[in-house]
Amino acid sequence: MGIAAIVILAILAIVVLYFIGVFNRLVSLKNRYQNAFAQIEVQLKRRYDLIPNLVETAKAYLSHERETLEAVTTARNAALAGLKAAAADPGNAAVMADLVSKEGALTGALGRLSVVMEAYPDLKANQNMMQLSEELTSTENKVAFSRQAFNDQVMAYNTFKQSFPAVMVAGMFGHAEDASLLEFEDSEAIQEAPKVSF
Repeated sequence: MGIAAIVILAILAIVVLYFIGVFNRLVSLKNRYQNAFAQIEVQLKRRYDLIPNLVETAKAYLSHERETLEAVTTARNAALAGLKAAAADPGNAAVMADLVSKEGALTGALGRLSVVMEAYPDLKANQNMMQLSEELTSTENKVAFSRQAFNDQVMAYNTFKQSFPAVMVAGMFGHAEDASLLEFEDSEAIQEAPKVSF
């Protein structure tokens, strides 16, 4: 075996090791963002589990506000279905957009319930209601933190996948599509200045 053959084998070995390294890094980064989504899923499921308890506690006080309570329950069930679909494919942009839409509807329904609750001092003072509201607020904070961690992992995955020279081989390893960020807030509404009138 001549020197040329040894050099060719060494170059071939380096290329093979490079491809193995890129493949392993892509798999690792994808697993990280999928794990990060699993953390969001845990918090959202906790949120969805708290909502029926909140509605049941409020029912005794808000018997004539049935429409509001039903809207919360319906929005919760739709969001849970959206979460199940997103958990099956956390990198899919369409599934994430659907989850964001359903979460927005749930947040709106909970906001309407909160406004209705303001009119009932006895309900606001109820120990169960105060505890459930506190747990729901705590869970909202955990969801926000988990969403940030998920988006950080998606960013790391997309950045590596789109960087040269990994971009040249990512598609060959089944990583052609970018993973989607999860943003519950309406970014246009956040950018718009609040309107105040006196």
